[in-house]
Amino acid sequence: MSPRIARSPEDAVSSIKDDEAIWTHNMAATPTVLLKGLAQHALSCRNLTLLQLHTEGDGAALMVAPELQGHLRCRCYFVSAVTRKAVQRGDADYVPILLAEVPKLIRSGEQKVDTAIIQVSSPDKHGNCSLGISVEATHAALEKAGKIIAHINPNMPRTHGDGIISYKSFHTVYEESAPISCHEPAVQSDIYQAIGQNVAALVQDRDCIQTGIGAIPDAVLACLGDRKDLGVHTEMFSDGVLPLVEKGVITGAYKKNHPGKIVTSFVIGSQKLYDFVDDNPEVQFLDTEYVNDMRSIRRNPQAMSINSAIQVDLTGQVSADSMGTKIYSGFGGQIDFVRGASLSEGGRGVIALPSTAAGGTISRIATTLSDGAGVVTTRAHVHYIATEYGIVSLRGRTLRERARDLIEIAHPDFREALNREAFEKLHLNLN
Repeated sequence: MSPRIARSPEDAVSSIKDDEAIWTHNMAATPTVLLKGLAQHALSCRNLTLLQLHTEGDGAALMVAPELQGHLRCRCYFVSAVTRKAVQRGDADYVPILLAEVPKLIRSGEQKVDTAIIQVSSPDKHGNCSLGISVEATHAALEKAGKIIAHINPNMPRTHGDGIISYKSFHTVYEESAPISCHEPAVQSDIYQAIGQNVAALVQDRDCIQTGIGAIPDAVLACLGDRKDLGVHTEMFSDGVLPLVEKGVITGAYKKNHPGKIVTSFVIGSQKLYDFVDDNPEVQFLDTEYVNDMRSIRRNPQAMSINSAIQVDLTGQVSADSMGTKIYSGFGGQIDFVRGASLSEGGRGVIALPSTAAGGTISRIATTLSDGAGVVTTRAHVHYIATEYGIVSLRGRTLRERARDLIEIAHPDFREALNREAFEKLHLNLN
């Protein structure tokens, strides 16, 4: 049966009814055009739930508009800039969960999906479209959704892996050429470059790397031009990978899981990045239930995870999803990869962060986590911590040894106070 052809974005989503749970495509593939239609249609509905990971763009921002209260509520498995304030003021919901678990939640039926709205490439000669630059948990949502509403965008890259979906499986399609959300590489600073150099010192030839987007991952990757035969198995990557591919540094030759392939779940970056992944069989976009499964990660020897954090306390607890009681982002795949890398033969995990925040007035290495802050990576899982002042290994270290080492890589302005508080609050004598 052929899909219904919609005349407009609002018409495309007109089949959505009261009380439905709606999954939206995520990351740079957020279906902005359809979400704008949903913002109008939702006003005639009640009790809609929009299920999402990281969404972005002006369409996503409309989903938390005050006028939609009572009509539509966002349920976020990861919090982005467009949903952050709504979550913090209680107008949207946050679900703490490992990224690897989100597809399982859907496939098990614990989270129902009535409708999925997605943005896909034009169909090929076989009638297949592609989820393009973002497969993540959307692949699972499509398996369980009662109906699929697709924005066919000729600008969406066609990618290889789990993102292939038949045009015949759509309930409704709407076609419009629209720009794909781009992110230019982050601006580097002396601090980020120093962190990059410290982390890069741990990277060995033949390592299989997981990293993300932003100044710190880019700074690390920029220091790896002299390495040989690196591999990539990561939940996402950005433009920092491209120079290493061009130089022949990334080959994946020694990966045991998908040798010779870059494995990811989504990408976010520039048009150059999207052109690179378009119809590129060397890049495999796979479901996060597989990509982030610790068993998948550990199969590659020398797996190295590189993640960031908001705060680390002197015992090694890592907070990455909240600033005190205020939810900032989410668990994502941090613990998936920290643990997966640690189980890999010769593997290691790094948490990298600047030593201070708020213009140098707050130490990110704290005696204790801020009141209400959540732990993402526990002190039992943590391995390396890096700042611009150095890098330390906490594995197998006592609380006293950890505190001493972490203070050494804290900003010098805070070291005396941290030493004093380690004794007064934690009863650790570091002298």
